[in-house]
Amino acid sequence: MPISSLLTVTVPVADQERALDFYTRVLGFEVRTDDPFPMGRWLTVAPKGAGTTLLLASWFPGMAPIGGLVVGAPDLDALAAGLQEHGVAFQGPSEEAWGRQLLFHDPFGNGFVVSQT
Repeated sequence: MPISSLLTVTVPVADQERALDFYTRVLGFEVRTDDPFPMGRWLTVAPKGAGTTLLLASWFPGMAPIGGLVVGAPDLDALAAGLQEHGVAFQGPSEEAWGRQLLFHDPFGNGFVVSQT
């Protein structure tokens, strides 16, 4: 039987509260779950309407940051302005053979590629 969906991607963070602030305040994600968990909180966030969530997990201290998580945004110039307003370093937007993109990292070193949708 084939896999039918991608539900959650684990994103390693050192501080769940700081991560929650970044993903909701800076990126505009919404909280999907925030429940007690034996090793911390089961804390998931996602863009409004998205089917896949990000699990902001602090219980993997040895887990390396993820890189190249590709997400979409309709207006990269507005995203760049918002990132700059919050002091987040980024590269782009740039025109590439496959389309327009912007690159940034969250405060924990997790890397994102944003493609204009």
